[in-house]
Amino acid sequence: MRNIIIAMFCFTAVNVSAQTPQVAFDASKWNPPYSLDIPKGWGVERFLIPIEFAPQIPYQGIEDLRFTPGWGDSTSNEYWTYSFLWYLDGKPETSAKIIEENLKLYYTGLIGRNIEKRKIPADKIFTPKTSFKEIKTSSGDLKTYQGTIYMLDYMQQKPISLNCMVHLKACETLKEKTLIFYEISPKPLTDSIWRLLNKLNTSFSCSEQN
Repeated sequence: MRNIIIAMFCFTAVNVSAQTPQVAFDASKWNPPYSLDIPKGWGVERFLIPIEFAPQIPYQGIEDLRFTPGWGDSTSNEYWTYSFLWYLDGKPETSAKIIEENLKLYYTGLIGRNIEKRKIPADKIFTPKTSFKEIKTSSGDLKTYQGTIYMLDYMQQKPISLNCMVHLKACETLKEKTLIFYEISPKPLTDSIWRLLNKLNTSFSCSEQN
C-alpha cells in the first residue's frame, strides 16, 4: 500500500515468491493496455501478481492501485478509501466465494507484514472476515459483487470494516485477460466519497488511452 507496500514494487526487480525466480518489473515504464484514470492528487502504485504478501492467491498479472489523498490520514473523510485493478493472465473463475477467499488472504498478508514494524500486540490481531454477494450487474461488467472486509486497521491498531464493490470487467479487446476492479472505503455506500470511486469505475476503458 502507499508508503506501506515496499517501494521496490514500483521501481525495482521483484521476487514474487520463494518458489519463482526474480522477475524484472519497472512500473514507471509499464504502459497498461487499458485506461484507468489517475485523479488529481491521487497516488498510484503497480506491482506484480503473485503478490509478495499474499502468494497463496493463485493468479499471475499486475495490480494497479489508486489512492485518495487522504488514504492514510485517520482524520480525513478519505481514510482507507482507494481502489485497485487486477489485470490477470487467463480466465480464472470468479464468484462471491472466490472473492471472499482471495480478499481474506490479501488482507491477512497485508496486516501480517505490518505486525513487527508497527509493534502490534498479539492480542489485537485477528483473522480478517470477508462477506460478498453477487448483485445486479453494472454497466460495463460481466458480473458485479458487493461485500465487506472486517479487519485490523494496522495504522490505528483497532478493527475496521471496509465496504467493497467488485467489478468483473467486460473487455472484448483483451480476450486472454481477466480484469477485476475493486472499490474500497469504510464509508457507507451512500457517502459522497463513493462518487469518486464510481467515477473511476465508469471511466475505465478496455482500450489503451491515447
